[in-house]
Amino acid sequence: MTRFTSLELCAGSGAQALGLERAGFDPVMLIDNNEFACRTIGLNRPQWDVRCRDLMNFDPLDEDEPDLRKVLDIDLISGGMPRIKAAAAVARRGGDDHERALLKAAVSVLMAVRPKALMLENLEGFVLSDDCAEDRSWIDAELENLGYRPFWNVLDAADFGVPQYRRSGFVVALADAYRHGFVWPVPSSDPPPTVGQALGLSMGANGWPGAERWAVAADRPAPALIGGSDNRGGGDLGPTGSKRVWATIGVEGASLSDASPAADFPIDGRPRLSVRQAATLQAIPETWQIFGPKTRAYRQIANAMPPPVAEAVGRSIATALCDGAPSTI
Repeated sequence: MTRFTSLELCAGSGAQALGLERAGFDPVMLIDNNEFACRTIGLNRPQWDVRCRDLMNFDPLDEDEPDLRKVLDIDLISGGMPRIKAAAAVARRGGDDHERALLKAAVSVLMAVRPKALMLENLEGFVLSDDCAEDRSWIDAELENLGYRPFWNVLDAADFGVPQYRRSGFVVALADAYRHGFVWPVPSSDPPPTVGQALGLSMGANGWPGAERWAVAADRPAPALIGGSDNRGGGDLGPTGSKRVWATIGVEGASLSDASPAADFPIDGRPRLSVRQAATLQAIPETWQIFGPKTRAYRQIANAMPPPVAEAVGRSIATALCDGAPSTI
């Protein structure tokens, strides 16, 4: 496999970088301002250069930080951007919001680095909603002025073997020499795993006699995990509507557990998810350690891009880069 280099912005727990690594991209640097997320990446990939800093203050051309210049010769800039609020709502408050400012900062980094490709991920509404049309037009204009062709799409994690319905919006951009080789990944023809298939064994790990019956009844993929932000949410499975959906699957969504149900848990009870089980529903491998207390760890997991989705998009980008590479013959 041809290997490429990348710069990861808003890296979070590293799940997206893990998927891109599988697709052939080795990060030269990863940036995130959450110390728990940075520690998580360091636990799992100590060889990666993780910078725990605010993207708003990251300038690869800063003469006072010459070591940042190593990102100037990379193939891909990738990032899991925070949720973007509707422009109209921000205007009513009288100014830009931090999430939109981060998006502009990512485009500024692109202008400085000029990689072959860009991949940014956000919620599906950013791609589909009329409220975000102004932002999409601005991004298109900026990318085209820089010589990139933008591609927009919404992908569902369940179409790529993840036991969860989770729709993510993407913008991928390729420099002119590589634009003709990009094709979005094709969803799998196989049905996604159900919650019961993904978590049945772990639910019975401590001897709960109801685990097998629970797994049969939990016969569909999970709804999207919701992690909240550092200021709100994250200790449960989301707002009331989400908890109702979880209840129909047989999961108590009001809080998280520390472990799988014990042997004396009611046979017809509704178990809670552990942090590790939440990671399984995101297709994050058991070997990927999550640093921090329960709520902090869950937020990292629930806000992550499932690695199989990142891998699928990454492979499409890698194919385009290979197709556009100059011949060595």
